[in-house]
Amino acid sequence: MNHHRFILHLNVADFAVAVERVVDLSLRHKPVLVAPLQAARAAVYDMSEEAYRDGVRKGMLLTRATRICRAARVLPPRFDLYRKAMASFVNEARSYSPVLEYGAEDGHLYLDITGTHRLFGTPPDVGWRLHRQIRSKLEIDPIWSLAGSKLVSKIGSRLVKPVGEYIVANGDEQRFLAPLPLHLLPGLKGFERQRLSEFNIVRIGELAALTRKQLHGVFGRRGETLFELSRGIDDDAVRPEEVQAPRVVREHLFSTDCADRTVLKGVVTALAAQLGMELRLTRMVARRVGLQLDYTDGATIARQASSREGTADDDCLQRLALTALERALTRRTRVRGCRLIGDRLHPRSPQLRLFSDSTSGQKKEHLLAAMDRIRQRFGRQAIRLGSQPVLP
Repeated sequence: MNHHRFILHLNVADFAVAVERVVDLSLRHKPVLVAPLQAARAAVYDMSEEAYRDGVRKGMLLTRATRICRAARVLPPRFDLYRKAMASFVNEARSYSPVLEYGAEDGHLYLDITGTHRLFGTPPDVGWRLHRQIRSKLEIDPIWSLAGSKLVSKIGSRLVKPVGEYIVANGDEQRFLAPLPLHLLPGLKGFERQRLSEFNIVRIGELAALTRKQLHGVFGRRGETLFELSRGIDDDAVRPEEVQAPRVVREHLFSTDCADRTVLKGVVTALAAQLGMELRLTRMVARRVGLQLDYTDGATIARQASSREGTADDDCLQRLALTALERALTRRTRVRGCRLIGDRLHPRSPQLRLFSDSTSGQKKEHLLAAMDRIRQRFGRQAIRLGSQPVLP
């Protein structure tokens, strides 16, 4: 169980904005939006607390966000800058424990400090010291929360956003969670909250009062996950960076919300070709392709399809992607965007060809290699096979 663990969750609220404010002090205490200015249908990537209070949300169309928050300063995202800032953030935390888990540039960090008390003092002391250290050296102000699991420590951070700290003692998880609103529970989808509200369930404790059988009756196999989440049951380990699985991601935001299956298939096919190019250039193959659909009502559906041997071939990747799409298309709501993920990667063996050793297979391998070189030089849409559509 979790009573032997001490997990710190640190979160720099509105990370992209926080980094931009370190670079440009004039942005402090003013509404700021980070969004791709040149995109035909740009969505908000990040926003300041001031813009959030006005009603702006991540993923909101920029045109709507600027109508809601007219005083906002709009900045294009600088992902290289955010990655560098994240690397500095991680380096400060690493001085207290090598067992840490983090994303590329999202400002979130888990740190397992179990058993470090002889070196650095009690777990709360580590939290306060690390917070002061980051503020002093990096000029960013992380929220932090300490608990016996990743799940509960993340909820604690959400509770004190945008500034502060929270400590949940081991054994107090259910008492801590019970009065909290459902929206603070990580992993709970919007449509799941809506379904629960139909039963007048709006707090985590009310969800925890339901039995496994009751939850299974409403949510199927997903009910088991909700049963454990609502009780703070989480034995998920903090994954050190060396075991975090690499992946390749390509995504598309539709210029208009899409309900046309033919268009969806075309977009997914094109994204699979982009995935294949990236895999071939890095001499990797993917054993699994995942597809995430973002619906206009806020719901997200994710499905996967796998290949035992792994592949970097466009045709194989497209078949896997379209299989995942068929599994994901379970709703009649329009789709706003989609993301294709190639994971379970491993290096392509020098002895392994992408295709069979037949003459036609070798020709296709040479053709794709030539196309990859042209795309590198002139852009992704510079050349394509006749079966590959252009992204709308």
